[in-house]
Amino acid sequence: MSELSLFLLRAGFVALLWVFVIVAFGIVRSDLSGGAQPRVVRPQPKKQVKKPSSRKAPRKLVVVAGALAGTSINLGDTPVTIGRANDSTLVLTDDYASTRHARVFQRDGQWLVEDLGSTNGTFLDRAKVVQPTPVATGTPIRIGKTVLELRR
Repeated sequence: MSELSLFLLRAGFVALLWVFVIVAFGIVRSDLSGGAQPRVVRPQPKKQVKKPSSRKAPRKLVVVAGALAGTSINLGDTPVTIGRANDSTLVLTDDYASTRHARVFQRDGQWLVEDLGSTNGTFLDRAKVVQPTPVATGTPIRIGKTVLELRR
């Protein structure tokens, strides 16, 4: 092999290594800075939803399994954000949770869960959440090793 071809082979290999390092650094940086953006979901036609009575409406979001088991968050008008980000309403220390993983919010008197483009997904009673989905009281919401429930 000539010196020129050997030099070009080495230079190509070093360039490929640098591309790998730059891509890996970008991925780590976006994960640490909360770079995951919510997915855009096409609006669904609104259905007539019967508002539940205030006695039956959930008042708390309770962690029933995981590192934060027993933690309870009072529900109000503001959405509950869940993830590893420090500004989340419920900050998870779960390795399988994304920085901005999911949110629980109220629309038309009904509580819904929405996955915010997480890596490992959000599950509502073993079904993967792909769009804002209504949550019944007592139905488990699983994010990694953490399980949550809406309770009265």
